[in-house]
Amino acid sequence: MQGTVATFEADTGAGTAVLDDGTRVAFDAAAFAAGGLRHLRPGQRVRLDTDERDRIVRVALVTMA
Repeated sequence: MQGTVATFEADTGAGTAVLDDGTRVAFDAAAFAAGGLRHLRPGQRVRLDTDERDRIVRVALVTMA
């Protein structure tokens, strides 16, 4: 799925993205590191690979869209 970066904390590597359907999802430093990116900016388009467990979406990988 794709979304737009809403927030990104460079110190922690964590942030949030807004999916195309308006859902806001958080991603952690592990997901950011797995994508091999160095930095993200609010408004930047990203692809989010997710795992779904018990209807909770966890972002597993963040890469450029």
